[in-house]
Amino acid sequence: MIIRFSEHALEKFNDPQLVKFRINREMVEYVVMNPEQEDRISRPGQVIAQRLFDRTHVLRVVYKQEFNYVKIITLYVGRKKQYAS
Repeated sequence: MIIRFSEHALEKFNDPQLVKFRINREMVEYVVMNPEQEDRISRPGQVIAQRLFDRTHVLRVVYKQEFNYVKIITLYVGRKKQYAS
């Protein structure tokens, strides 16, 4: 699977909030390819892939399937209790 990152997603790797969690590209790609949970959102074609990051947090990745690749739109870490199903 080919995975591409939007400029916004790439900027997130320098976001102080995410830097403290030490998120890297491989982790984001893993979440997209092996999500524990996926949510469809109101924007057509966009999906949020989610995976447990640590005991109290999840890594959430918003992406869209484009032609023959996946485009990562944004990513963020959230509290597990907020996004647990």
